[in-house]
Amino acid sequence: MSTDLFDLSGKIALISGAGSRGGQGAAQARLFAEHGARVVIGDLPSSQGREVAAEIGDAAMFVELDVTDEASWAAAVAATKARWGAPSILSNTAGVWLMKGILETSAAEYQKVIAVNQIGVYLGMAAVLPDMKAAGSGAIVNISSVSGIKGGGQPFAYAASKWAVLGMTHQAAHDLAKFGIRINAICPGVVDTPMIEGGKPVLEHLESMIPTGRAGQPSEIASIALFLVSEASSYVSGTQIVADASLTA
Repeated sequence: MSTDLFDLSGKIALISGAGSRGGQGAAQARLFAEHGARVVIGDLPSSQGREVAAEIGDAAMFVELDVTDEASWAAAVAATKARWGAPSILSNTAGVWLMKGILETSAAEYQKVIAVNQIGVYLGMAAVLPDMKAAGSGAIVNISSVSGIKGGGQPFAYAASKWAVLGMTHQAAHDLAKFGIRINAICPGVVDTPMIEGGKPVLEHLESMIPTGRAGQPSEIASIALFLVSEASSYVSGTQIVADASLTA
């Protein structure tokens, strides 16, 4: 029996939004695979998901996934089960960013952000929980944000969606604990990923507000996700880990 608490051998991880080479989901997929998991890259067909899976190798597969669509989630889980079995790990990483306040945000824009960042997390959990409940175990990580814990100066729709993610995480963790399922969230600060609109000038502006003077890297958030889905965090559920280099300290 392995004494490595981070060993994910025998685990099957479905990761949404993992189709961007420079994104947090892809970083998780690489790290989970390095620790023995088989990883399912879920993303839109227009993403780099197939390339990410190919780079990882035989331990990875790509599935088309629109996180806003219940049928798409069902198909992704079915494809995973057909190849390897039911997911024992879910990481809800897919997200969209909209740098606008309430006065600039249209109803359509608001609904789009909520559909991906909030409804997508709900649908992901709902899709995998029946099998996890039957197995009597499972680990789910939901990516929230410091925008979900900080009131001022945040993009309106994005912040609303990320506060909701924390609410869902806490309530679902409480409800599912009796079935051996752990559910936690990560609240990253500024992370250097393609999701940040405006490129390097915007990133540099955001970095100027961070006490350490630099943005986080996707690999740094992935290491927290690894902890939360592994036996190293076996007594951790219903909480969130903030990774922001003291931005909200």
